[in-house]
Amino acid sequence: MQQGDVVGGRYTIEEVLGRGGMSSVYRAHDRVLEREVALKVLNQALSDDPEHVERFRREARAIAQLSHPNLVTVIDRGQVEDCEFIVFELVRGENLKELLVERRALPVEEALGLMRQAARGLGYAHAHGVVHRDVKPQNVLVDELGTAKVTDFGIARLLEHEGGITESGTIMGTSDYLSPEQATGKEVDDRADQYSLGVLLFELLTGEVPYDGDGMVTVALKHVHDPVPSVRTRRPEVSPRVDGLVRRTMAKRPEDRFDSLDDLISEIDECLAESGADPLDPAALTAVVPPPPPRVEQERSRARRMPWQLLAGLAVLAAGIAGVWALATGRIDSSGGDGGGAAPAAVDLRAVRDWDPEGDGSEHPERVAQATDGNPTTSWTTETYGSFADLKDGVGIVLDAGSRVELRGVTIVTDEPGFTARIQAGNRSSGPFEDVSEDATIGERTTIELDTGDRAFRYYVVWITSLDGSAHLNEVRSG
Repeated sequence: MQQGDVVGGRYTIEEVLGRGGMSSVYRAHDRVLEREVALKVLNQALSDDPEHVERFRREARAIAQLSHPNLVTVIDRGQVEDCEFIVFELVRGENLKELLVERRALPVEEALGLMRQAARGLGYAHAHGVVHRDVKPQNVLVDELGTAKVTDFGIARLLEHEGGITESGTIMGTSDYLSPEQATGKEVDDRADQYSLGVLLFELLTGEVPYDGDGMVTVALKHVHDPVPSVRTRRPEVSPRVDGLVRRTMAKRPEDRFDSLDDLISEIDECLAESGADPLDPAALTAVVPPPPPRVEQERSRARRMPWQLLAGLAVLAAGIAGVWALATGRIDSSGGDGGGAAPAAVDLRAVRDWDPEGDGSEHPERVAQATDGNPTTSWTTETYGSFADLKDGVGIVLDAGSRVELRGVTIVTDEPGFTARIQAGNRSSGPFEDVSEDATIGERTTIELDTGDRAFRYYVVWITSLDGSAHLNEVRSG
């Protein structure tokens, strides 16, 4: 799918919002109702696979019957030739994982308020016989008004009359949020979603998942065997009652959890009342996520960028003032504007997230911090690729400068040279990002010069565009 393509004679593709192994999501314009929507399209390579086609259709069937303010609404579904698609409401905002990257941990009342909303949406789905099975922060969107909406029912199943779910013996879900019964391939019911919500609340309160490990299997086994860690050990100001709520929600045996999400919501309300918050006032409990910048502003931003051909022509003139230019390296605007006075040349960059917007959204997130930990023997690494080819344009990591900074260069140290990368920049960790350098072949130590057009940015991305095997970022520094 490309910008301008029309799907089903009605939906005009405007931009890619994300790509995964099974499907891609686009922002599209509904030509009939004159509104923007989210269009989820089954990847072409899977359209001849009956199992994947049926799973995609099952998602539409599972949630088409659901209408709730805390669930992303399905508007339409269809098939045009080999193109299977689902149309959703377009939620403007961020997902909870993006909020966690920016804020690390949330105030207790805000975390409980978001948990309450997600539980309400999932409880409604359970009442209609649908279990999500992949509850995680990436699948909870928060709009500009602070409303949480659960999305991506791609591996959901319908509850059978006997109370179980089909396909026992198959492990489905994401390891960091996997219930013990999912991890062991047992039949699951709605209490599996409750466990995943407990893991999510733990992360919202502490900024960390309860279990970590070297791989998916290790983490899954910890969900099965390891005791539930105390939230208060990592964040002492959390009340014993909230800690107890997390522990019960994450109980190893489903029968030890709350009987239903309604009971869980009632306990959340008691915790909020204990803190003096009003559980019926969502505005007091949730953050307002700033909307993305208007599209016209993004286009103007691109227009302000200086062409590389012009830069090359100015290089001769710049040689005479290279010393003065060096003194300006790393200028920071502490007030958050685009200008500002001089600052120390060294800017402390911190790697905060992996960036795989056109893939499955995950590229070794557990190793991101190693790109800026000051230890050149550790590294963040990509997956192993023969090449990106038609798979995606690239992968990378997002670096936080702490405030808006006009960097002049980024230095990359690697023990696996030979890949190609460029630097991008933006003012939100979730994008959008724009190119501020040309592609460069990365040696053992390479400094990529930047042109930000005299603008300051908080976030910089090392965007890897070509590789053969895997790319290692042992250290990334400014200047």
